[in-house]
Amino acid sequence: MRVLLVGPPRARDALRAQLLDSSIDVAGECATLDEARQSDITADALLLALDTAPAARRRATPDVVEEPLTPREVQVLELLAEGLANKAIAERLAISDQTVKFHVAAILGKLGVANRTEAVRAAARRGLIAM
Repeated sequence: MRVLLVGPPRARDALRAQLLDSSIDVAGECATLDEARQSDITADALLLALDTAPAARRRATPDVVEEPLTPREVQVLELLAEGLANKAIAERLAISDQTVKFHVAAILGKLGVANRTEAVRAAARRGLIAM
């Protein structure tokens, strides 16, 4: 499987080291999801590299999203808040399941969270969606 690593340099370095003895081939690396989207690198998946530094060394979660969500990402986020699965979101928005997965990965990266639940909480706290 060929993957594209996305995240801060230190986190990508740590993740790349973990993948050395695996069957996963790193096709390329990007700092942001937007950079990954715009790259011409062919990969089977995006692999988000998260900062594993102790909480005391990590900077606090910003109150403002550093990389703004696109209008479509906000739509997907609102449907996530309703508890819909990827397939249901895809049907509602008339897009493919894979496109929904890509949007969810972009949302998680932009909000700096690890899962859908955290994304909805972070978005609600930041006023990106109404609950």
